[in-house]
Amino acid sequence: MKINVIPWQRDPTNPVLPPDPSSSFDSTRCMNPWAIRVGDELRLYYSGGDRDGHQRICLATAPIDRPTEFARRGVVLDLGDAGHFDSTWCVLPMVVRFGDRWHLYYSGKDDSPRGLQSFWGIGLATSDDGLHFERLSTFPIITGDQTPQFPDNRGIAGGGTILQELRLDGSTHYRLYYTLATGTPDSNDIRVDQEKHCAVCHSTDGLRWTDHRVVLSPRASVTTEDAAVAAPWVWRDGDLYRMMYCGIGTRWGYYSMSEAVSTDGYTWDRGEGDENLALTPNPASAWESQMVEYPSIVDEGDQLRLFYCGNGYGMTGIGTATASVPLPGA
Repeated sequence: MKINVIPWQRDPTNPVLPPDPSSSFDSTRCMNPWAIRVGDELRLYYSGGDRDGHQRICLATAPIDRPTEFARRGVVLDLGDAGHFDSTWCVLPMVVRFGDRWHLYYSGKDDSPRGLQSFWGIGLATSDDGLHFERLSTFPIITGDQTPQFPDNRGIAGGGTILQELRLDGSTHYRLYYTLATGTPDSNDIRVDQEKHCAVCHSTDGLRWTDHRVVLSPRASVTTEDAAVAAPWVWRDGDLYRMMYCGIGTRWGYYSMSEAVSTDGYTWDRGEGDENLALTPNPASAWESQMVEYPSIVDEGDQLRLFYCGNGYGMTGIGTATASVPLPGA
């Protein structure tokens, strides 16, 4: 199948949420956007980096009619205690409402020198209002050793989406798409130390996640994603599932973003070669000349709005782009 990618138009004011040098919580990085609409407010959850190299889950908000004018609201989830899986970084927020409770899923990083394998769990914090979160447990609820293909793997980096499905029997089921980080450190080959796959798991309550499956892997023949595929943002578009994901390859050595389509959300078509490239680094831009990564998409009715990061995994901040609907056919 030929992939007709979405024609994203970058906002000329990018980045819309750069690091703030005067801030105590996001002075060095604004990364991993997760944008949702709550009433007349746009909430942008993200990971903020401080001068000590720590990352925390933060929040910025904007009026829904001015979606590039953000006010920083501070930290909503701080670091875990020393020795825990999230003692140095809390990144890659996914925020979803389950009934009357908000669930914040996030990836933790400990202080071990293991590269991607130091990201070894997805944790869960909950909230009544989506603004003040408390950890459900000091242990992760999802680990990187649950797919049949990689039973001894440790790394897991979240960075995906959660879809809600209403079954014929009236029950509600959830799919959580995430990043399985299988790379190992101490290699000069990014195809080894940056290897990542896109995976999915399933739940009925948002607490226990089972049936883990790899759904997308690097392609050795495509130099934009021969090292890694990650951060799968999945949504329904009529009878299709669409995915926007990040690839690392030997062409650039960093992230670009591509698209895939599916009829069931498990078997994905990426087209031929790199025809599915949707957003690439822009050499003419000071903020996204190196990489583009971590998509989050909000439906604004007549258009989709994409939030994503630029250089240095968010060292230059978060930007936005838009695309008119209906989208081009796959």
